[in-house]
Amino acid sequence: MDWLNSSLIEFTEGLASPAPVPGGGSASALAGAVGAALADMVGELTVGKPAFAEAEEELRGLMDRAQALRLELLRCVEKDMEAFEPLSRAYRLPKDDPTRSEVMERCLKDAAAAPLEVFDLCCEAIELQQAFAEKGSPLVVSDAATGAALCAGALYGAAINVKVNTKLMKDRPYAEAVNAHVDGKLERYGALAGEIIQTIYRRFC
Repeated sequence: MDWLNSSLIEFTEGLASPAPVPGGGSASALAGAVGAALADMVGELTVGKPAFAEAEEELRGLMDRAQALRLELLRCVEKDMEAFEPLSRAYRLPKDDPTRSEVMERCLKDAAAAPLEVFDLCCEAIELQQAFAEKGSPLVVSDAATGAALCAGALYGAAINVKVNTKLMKDRPYAEAVNAHVDGKLERYGALAGEIIQTIYRRFC
């Protein structure tokens, strides 16, 4: 199945099915991509207006990065599936198979890598949302808040999908290093996303 070119109906049916993929990691990547697209939208509806001429060059640079992030996150939709399927097969290996432990460890690390990439990309996307919220047109600032909310959901979803794999790893130094990376950035960027959302939300109260 070519999930990137599937319809929204097909993708959500896949998520709702008993099939192992697509799952939470892919859903997080898609949510992040939609959030990044909204950041770009704020720029697209701001540049070219005389009131924002001084910020136009910076905004165009931010838009270029938002477009790149959107595409990188979309690629992660399939990366997550490609990494999880071998792990799904590894779980079915007999407990007495002498290769099971080694295969499981390799598959767990691969399965954690895809959502970890989503996680790091979403951190950057949240920083972009902050820039667009501050420099974009007030007429579309709600889209920056919506983008931040989607990226925050993707951030937490990706973090959980990393940790579900690190929890089972035998290589605890590696697992704890990955966990520390996620914990540190989750606190910072989760708070930043919340601040963006609340700041904009209060404008309409």
